[in-house]
Amino acid sequence: MKYDRISGFADEIAEDVDTQFRVLNKLDIRYFEPRGIDGKNIAELSDGEVAALKEKMERCGIKASSIGSPIGKIRLDEDFQAHFEKFQRVVDIAERLDAGYIRMFSFYPPERPDSAAGEGDGAAHEWTAGEREEVIRRLRRMTAYAGERDVVLLHENEKGIYGDTAERCADLMRELGCRHFQAVFDPANFVQCGQDTKEAYEALRSFIAYVHVKDARVEDGSVVPAGAGDGNVGHILKGLLDSGYEGYLSLEPHLGSFSGLADLELDDKMQNLPQGGEGTFTLAYRALEDILDKIIR
Repeated sequence: MKYDRISGFADEIAEDVDTQFRVLNKLDIRYFEPRGIDGKNIAELSDGEVAALKEKMERCGIKASSIGSPIGKIRLDEDFQAHFEKFQRVVDIAERLDAGYIRMFSFYPPERPDSAAGEGDGAAHEWTAGEREEVIRRLRRMTAYAGERDVVLLHENEKGIYGDTAERCADLMRELGCRHFQAVFDPANFVQCGQDTKEAYEALRSFIAYVHVKDARVEDGSVVPAGAGDGNVGHILKGLLDSGYEGYLSLEPHLGSFSGLADLELDDKMQNLPQGGEGTFTLAYRALEDILDKIIR
């Protein structure tokens, strides 16, 4: 495999950064998408903890491809000003870690009296014009701030938020797409929302600045190694790379509870993997490696 901008959510290897970096070095992966750092969310780190993380990154030869932030993962009826201040802190952290990108989301709908609050409420929600307007208002304010600080916000398609379907992701990009507001493409998330990923790719291809490498099965939404599901990962990566894409491919395995390993036809390099998070992360990397080997000659 000749593609060198591979990254990943290394907290799926282990909570502690030392183990995360040991495994990344073992796999010769030079980037990561910091999210969980020694058991704390990246947005909650103190200045001292950020400095310590930066020192470890430099010592291990690891750089941040993007901040895996939780920004935008609140309901529209929650306190946006407090969340905006958290967003400002995330921008500070990105700057300290030399990360030009920040992954974020586009909010859950307000809590409904007839349903429990929390993630997923937006999956079957019919968004009103007023709610859409509020989403746009919030994202526009954050995009303006990102422009002031010269960072790029990467909107991830995520089940239950406003931008979960390809249609609403495209709506956001038409309204806000610019140098400081671009798209993450996550095939598995689209599968879990009942979207055809080839159609989603065609709708969003001109806005894609970053890719999460994750696959899923239509039948039950289960996450599987790239190429083993219905996300058309190989087709999408080939389309991107053939069109000149040079951005990051960030592994987000979500295979911790994956029980279908025995059913897959694995080649020799996917056998006898380490146990636990290192093993599933390595499996995710090997699956991506196989796909890229077919694309990049």
